[in-house]
Amino acid sequence: MPRETHDPGELDPRARAFYTRTLTALDAAGAQFLVGGAYALGHYTGIERHTKDFDLFARRGDIETILAVLAAEGCRTELPYPHWLGKAHCGEHFIDVIFSSGNGVAEVDDEWFAHAHAAEVFGQPVRLCPPEEMIWSKAYVMERERFDGADVLHLLRAHGAALDWTRLLGRFGAHWRVLLGHLVLFDFAYPCEREQIPRAVREELWERVRREMNAPPPPSQRVCHGTLLSREQYLIDVGRWRYRDARLESDGTMSRKDVETWTAAIGEPH
Repeated sequence: MPRETHDPGELDPRARAFYTRTLTALDAAGAQFLVGGAYALGHYTGIERHTKDFDLFARRGDIETILAVLAAEGCRTELPYPHWLGKAHCGEHFIDVIFSSGNGVAEVDDEWFAHAHAAEVFGQPVRLCPPEEMIWSKAYVMERERFDGADVLHLLRAHGAALDWTRLLGRFGAHWRVLLGHLVLFDFAYPCEREQIPRAVREELWERVRREMNAPPPPSQRVCHGTLLSREQYLIDVGRWRYRDARLESDGTMSRKDVETWTAAIGEPH
């Protein structure tokens, strides 16, 4: 039997009713989605957060269908950031319909659904984003106003030994240093929990560091990958200091219009 994600007793009853109604409507419509955000984090770590937003994750191709169902329920829907996020508003509450990440890296694909976890939220059976994909998407969130590193470490503390590390390493790909950085911080935060991270994972990542140190330095490319970590804090690098924006490289994740839209929204709640 799926277990309740966490006690929703402190949640505004109006928000609970709204979320329950929309989950029921989406289920009745056969919509394909996963529950993420605070409710998935609560399920995996026991950390309770009651917010005015509810995060649903879906494949890019299913976004229009989901927003249409929510609109039929009386929500005002929009696609403010076409590279990663749709919204449905109902009074002071809203639902985020997420199909990628703000930096365009963590796109929702079939793997999210293949490894989803069954649970209950507000008494409704749902599927939750896998912990591996939550770590992957949260690992890049290093804004001045929001840093998801603690969420990453809490997920590692709770489930590190049981994670599919092969898949997680594959998710980070060439960005494996981001994952290594969080593992170093994990050891600092939880020196008594180091066994949660398999030794083979640590050895693989540190071997990559050693190979880099012993190899000839690569030709200067003047690329700043910091823009994948923060949309604001590395603007000086790609502006005044003339580094190339990693988001706009040939293997990048966003169009120039996406970057401009996302940059213009700095300071707006999302």
